[in-house]
Formats: sequence, C-alpha cells, structure tokens
Amino acid sequence: MGHPPWQRAKPTRIDQVVATPAPQNCPDCGNPKLQPVAQVHEHLQEDIVLEPRTIVTAFRHQQAFCGRCDKNVWLPGPGEMPGAYIGPAAKATAAYLRYQLHVPDRKISQFFSDFFGLRFVPASVFGFERQAVRRGLPLYEDLRQKIRALPVVHADETSWRHDGHQYWTWYAGDDDLAFYHLDEHRSAQAAQSVLGERFAGTIVADAYASYKGVHPKDWQSCLAHIKTKAKELEQELALLKGRAADPKARLFCKNIQGFVHDACQAHRRLCKKPWRAKRAKNKERALRRQLRMLCQDSLRHAKAEAFRKRLLGPEQKHFFTCFRRRHVPPTNNQAERSLRPVVIMRKIVHGTRSAKGLENHSVLRSLFETARRQGNQPHLFFFDLLTKNTVEAQAALYRKRLGAKPQPPLRC
Repeated sequence: MGHPPWQRAKPTRIDQVVATPAPQNCPDCGNPKLQPVAQVHEHLQEDIVLEPRTIVTAFRHQQAFCGRCDKNVWLPGPGEMPGAYIGPAAKATAAYLRYQLHVPDRKISQFFSDFFGLRFVPASVFGFERQAVRRGLPLYEDLRQKIRALPVVHADETSWRHDGHQYWTWYAGDDDLAFYHLDEHRSAQAAQSVLGERFAGTIVADAYASYKGVHPKDWQSCLAHIKTKAKELEQELALLKGRAADPKARLFCKNIQGFVHDACQAHRRLCKKPWRAKRAKNKERALRRQLRMLCQDSLRHAKAEAFRKRLLGPEQKHFFTCFRRRHVPPTNNQAERSLRPVVIMRKIVHGTRSAKGLENHSVLRSLFETARRQGNQPHLFFFDLLTKNTVEAQAALYRKRLGAKPQPPLRC
C-alpha cells in the first residue's frame, strides 16, 4: 500500500525462442472443445547458463637466454599467473564470495567443487588471499596516503576477535575511498596509524578520545550518538519509580532528542539550496541558544546531570561544524554503514587466528570496498590485481577523478 506496483524491467534482447503448440484440452477444466486463436501469448524468462567445467590452458613460452642473469627468461601470457595452478578468474571469484557474500573458506571450496568440478582444500582459499595481498600491499599503502589527504574523512571503529583476544577494526574514508585497519589497540597510536599524527582536514566521528591524537584541523561530533545517548537515558529513567524517579530529567532527554532531529533537518534544508554561509551561521547561533536553554537547569539524576554538563562542555563546539563547512554531515552514518560488512563477517567467521589473517582482512577489505565505490565490479578488479603490474592495477582501481577538494563555504 502507498506505492505503485513494481514490475521487472523487460529484457532488451532475446537469445532463443521456444514455440509451444496450442493445447488440445483446457489445462484448467479439461474441456476438449477449444477454439483456435490467432493471438500469440509471449512470456519472457531470464535464467542463467551453468557450465560445470574448468578450462585448462597450456601456456607455451618462447624463451631467451640472459647472459647477465645466466638463465633462460620468458614472459607470462595474457591472464597467466606464473607458478599458480589455479587461474585468476577462480581466485577473483573466491575473493568475491569471501568479501561480498561473506562465505567461509570451507563453503567456497565446496561451491567450486559442486559447480565447476574444480577441487581444492579450504586452506587454498587462504593462499589465494595471500597472493592478492602481496600484489595489493602497494595499493593499500597508497590508499592510506590518499585517506590522510582527504579534506573530510569519516572514521569509526568496531570490535574484532583475534585468536581469542579483543582487537579492533578501524575505518576511515568517504564516498570514494575506504580504508580498514585491524589493530590490537583502540588507542591514539592506532588512530595515528590510520590518519597520521596530524590530520589536516575535518574528521567526522563520535566523541571517542583517541581521535584527538591525530590533531584534526576540525571535528564534527556525531549528533546521532547524542540522540542515542539521550534515548537510552530516557528508557533508563522510565524504569525508575517513587522518589528515584526524575520527571525533569526524563523530559530533558526527550527535548535533546528533538533538538538533534531539528538540527539534522536544518542542515538538510541548507544543503538542498545554494549554500549561504551567513544563513548557516545564523542557524548555528540559533541552535546554540536552543541547546543552552535546554541545559540551563541542573538535574537530580546523576547520569542525566553528567550528560547535561557534557553538552555544555568543550565538546559543544564540535556539534555545529557541519554549519560552518558545507560538505560535513551532522552524523557519522557513513562510517557506521561502512563497518556493517565487517560486523556481518565477524558473526560468520568469528574473527582471525594469525597475523597474516589480520593483514588479509585489512588489505582486501579496503581494496574491495574502494573498488566498489569507484564504480568497478570488485571481482573484475581482483582479476586485474592478480594478472597486472602495480601501475596497471592501480589504474584499474581508480575510475573516479580524485583530488577535487570541496569548496570552502561561500561568504555573503
């Protein structure tokens, strides 16, 4: 209800035509007396073609002797991975199943055996990843430098399990780039390993103190986290009865939720129209006054009072950065969504066991997500990564033009 019906788009081509004769008896009631009709009923159906086979290619290399190296040398053929007995198409597909569909190694091995008759042990999938990581490490380090040069970066972290210990997956990126780093620590040093010791742009993150270690030029504190904190406090206050109840604190939490909603809506309306710095500045002043009015009275509940003081503290200047810089959003939803695939994989594979496994997830997840954001088919990029040199693989990774910095706010 509430929207028009959806219908699958009609295919633009027909590969084969199957003609079926008219029935002799009605398939519904069995009536044998049917009248011929000149009109033809056409039904289009899309399906896949399964060819459960592998292609074995013999590369016959003409050789030449190098006197300097004192050995025969030869060139790899198109799509050839020297020394590998399984080709790049299979390995790129395995990477797609692993990092897009989050399929475990054992099931990937079973899939290739059932559909293509290509048999290998589950440990071979890990070997496929190591080959891609060795070729992708230069691209990964280059991506780290590109992230550090962004004018606006979204950052967040989530937990990861490594050999029975608590680790962390750090994320930094924007709509074009994505960088992941698995680290043992959740400290400022870990943040610096991603963003550097002095980040020259604006960081959009929550209020976690480790991001102060990168000394960003500016900071937008996520307003959605403020709303979530107010909602959790309100739910906790709703359970209190008698003298422990604090209706004033509960009303305060409701008002803060409404304030965050109003601030986000105001920013959305400003972005829909041509940006006017003066209008955005006036809106920022109005929101600051509104927040001070909401927080002017002290609260009896200890947690609510601490929350109120936080909203009036030094962090407040980071709530309204989005009204001073046009391309800065009020929330960190982009980073939250970017970490969602990591959370899904964490539930399926339950973490990693070795340092090489950590490196695999850091490098391949970063390259996979960046390729997708660049408008590439990730499995096609992995094919290029496995068969081309570093320069060609980098050219295949970046389809969008990078380096265009957002314009500063217009002055009125």
